[in-house]
Amino acid sequence: MDEQDAVADFFAEYDLESEPAYRVLDLASEVGELAKEVTESTAYGTEPEHLEIATDELGDALFSLLSVANALDIDASEALECSLEKYRERLEATGSPGSGA
Repeated sequence: MDEQDAVADFFAEYDLESEPAYRVLDLASEVGELAKEVTESTAYGTEPEHLEIATDELGDALFSLLSVANALDIDASEALECSLEKYRERLEATGSPGSGA
């Protein structure tokens, strides 16, 4: 995935390497910022038609996710393909992408 390589290059260029655990914590923080935007733009869910998420905030979460993949030496494209196959199998077997009842 070109995006994963771009994130790896960015980390190398700016000497931002850190432990995978810190990358996961950063990811959780960025996803939390997305949730905050949803909460605020929808008036705590009472106005879902007003949902707004800034492109750069989604980009921050994607950046963080790809940095986790890099820190764990996981190919993001392969991980995505595995997930898509898992969801296909669930949909074919149960009609739902969810793992629980």
